[in-house]
Amino acid sequence: MVGLGAAGPANAAPADLADRLEALPGVTVVSEESAPAPGYRFFFLTYRQPVDHTNPAGPTFEQRFQLLHRAEDRPMVLHTTGYGMPGYAFRSEPTALLDANQISVEQRFFTPSRPQPANWGKLTIWQAATDHHRIVGALERVYAGKWVSTGASKGGMTSVYHRRYYPRDVDGVVAYVAPNDADNKDDRAYDEFFDSVGSTPACRTALKTLQAEALRRRTELVNMYDEYAAANGLTFDSVFGSTDKAFEMTVLDTEWAFWQYSGEGACGAVPGVDATTEEIFEFIDGVASFAFYADEGITPYAPYYYQAATQLGWPQPRFRYLQGLLRYPNLYVANSSLPPELRSRHDPAPMADVDRWVSREASQMLFVYGSNDPWGAEPFHPSEKDSYTFTAPGANHGADIELLNPADRARATATLRRWAGVETGSTARSAALAELDARDPRDIRRPL
Repeated sequence: MVGLGAAGPANAAPADLADRLEALPGVTVVSEESAPAPGYRFFFLTYRQPVDHTNPAGPTFEQRFQLLHRAEDRPMVLHTTGYGMPGYAFRSEPTALLDANQISVEQRFFTPSRPQPANWGKLTIWQAATDHHRIVGALERVYAGKWVSTGASKGGMTSVYHRRYYPRDVDGVVAYVAPNDADNKDDRAYDEFFDSVGSTPACRTALKTLQAEALRRRTELVNMYDEYAAANGLTFDSVFGSTDKAFEMTVLDTEWAFWQYSGEGACGAVPGVDATTEEIFEFIDGVASFAFYADEGITPYAPYYYQAATQLGWPQPRFRYLQGLLRYPNLYVANSSLPPELRSRHDPAPMADVDRWVSREASQMLFVYGSNDPWGAEPFHPSEKDSYTFTAPGANHGADIELLNPADRARATATLRRWAGVETGSTARSAALAELDARDPRDIRRPL
């Protein structure tokens, strides 16, 4: 009997990955989806988190994340979205460069990863970083190799904050287009950016002229906005209160959104003062989106605006060239995009602390920016402790390692692979992997 009992476990087949994941404390395997490419498995999961990590015995919520499994002996990439979790499989750029596994985590308070009832005071960068710390601690029981974290825009910021509070969780960070508003009261960098972006002043002038012309045609354009809202079931009761106020915010956002998503190649499409009002409306809608500033568009981003208002800070250009045309003073601030009950006072201490830590103590951090991206006007400046900043020439908010000049691209790629313990190898991709890589979600809609 003893011999039979000993032989049974020794000869038993190893537990399936899904069973091993389900056995991890706090983890629930919601579903395993069909393999997105040969050699991969793909899961949707949740992890049980305390609403308040200083009170782990208190209320909890389920935080969503997804897992793209390659092999347990490959590195793991922690992709921090900063927003909601994508509902599809994808490979971030570091995942592709490392042939790695990947988890992508939904930020707390983005639905459905929101406590009920929602105590918004628990939406802080430390609480969110601790969410990621706990998920790393759970998953490293299965994935014991090297870990690298990454994210773009607010996701990049999130990866930096996680590194700040839990520097031993990962072996390196690749943060894309991550702004660093260390001093929220000083936004001169944004005015300087808009006065110099691009190779010629013509495009800059055209955008500023367009904004002014739109405000001069306010009555016609707001009437068109009313008709557009009625046709599309859009309302303005919860946040801005009127189409007129939402219109002004959209016009203010046009210059920023143009440089974030477009670039000099689209300068010729900017309407001039002789354009029809319909042409101006269509251009602004295509660039900045009138639908976004309706309740239905902006309310899902309340967790971002709340964090911007309370801790992250926000960019606030002066718009001197629009003096005399604006009706709503101090509109271009984070609190304007929140329902009144969520508007809060800003605390400058967390960003000042992160900025000091990144510049003096951080190590193994790699930042990628686009030279034509307004979010890069206030970048992180990492220490010289095996940390680097690269700028993609002419790139916007979609800047990545692939868009760097050849020498920088080679250096950034080699650095990432060194951190992950991966030898330099071919980056050739099958059609299925190319499709996965093309799905890499960026900051597809720019909240303020």
